[in-house]
Amino acid sequence: MRDALHAEWTKLRTLNSTYWLLLAVAVLTVGVSAAVAATSSYQPNAYQDTPKLSLSGIDLGQAVVAVLAVLVISNEYATGMLCTTFTAMPRRLVVVGAKAATLTGLVLVAGVIAVGGSLIAGRVILPGNGFTVAHGYVLLSLSHGPTLRAAGGSALYLVLVALFSLGVATALREPATSIGVVLGLLYLLPLLARVVSDPAWHRHLEQFAPMTAGLSIQATTNLQSLPVSPWAGLGVLAAWSAGALLIGGVLLNIRDA
Repeated sequence: MRDALHAEWTKLRTLNSTYWLLLAVAVLTVGVSAAVAATSSYQPNAYQDTPKLSLSGIDLGQAVVAVLAVLVISNEYATGMLCTTFTAMPRRLVVVGAKAATLTGLVLVAGVIAVGGSLIAGRVILPGNGFTVAHGYVLLSLSHGPTLRAAGGSALYLVLVALFSLGVATALREPATSIGVVLGLLYLLPLLARVVSDPAWHRHLEQFAPMTAGLSIQATTNLQSLPVSPWAGLGVLAAWSAGALLIGGVLLNIRDA
């Protein structure tokens, strides 16, 4: 396993696209979060969840994470390099495990930076828009338990999106198809839930859609109104990720590279 980890780390760190995509995750997440905070204003009769508001950029940052994760393996399918990899390391599941481990480390670092930057932007910008102690809002701080959970959970959310994307790409091979499937499941299921008129089906779709369920980890107020509790929602996304990796691993083992 150590040799596989070293090999996968070497591949990732020698690709310029890796650094550009990781930078894009941080920049886009913080930029969107800051823009949302800057355009939000205090409403006397509508209490807003400021930690969730400050982490709005995760909605866009996850798309870049998905692209990065797909390219981790689909590029090797496209170039035929995966055959060379499997010749050197015949245990295919070990290779996938090494890819998942190195991807997890990189995305976690980028996610922590993105989340930290978003919270700093929210702490600086939101009080100027009326979200003050006088109006019942506390300054964003990791010493506040729910905010810490929203921040840490958001970083884990990005890691799980990466693993989910890696699993899908392992199964489908084609970069464009894999990216389309991942982004479709992330973004289209919540849209589908909005157009469903039946309340029961609407709630079920929100409970099982990977994005809606996973991002419930960001909520710090009105938890009783959520379709699924914060940690249970992150568990739903974890189940999607585990399922995708399992299917991808099985297909990788039973067919030619």
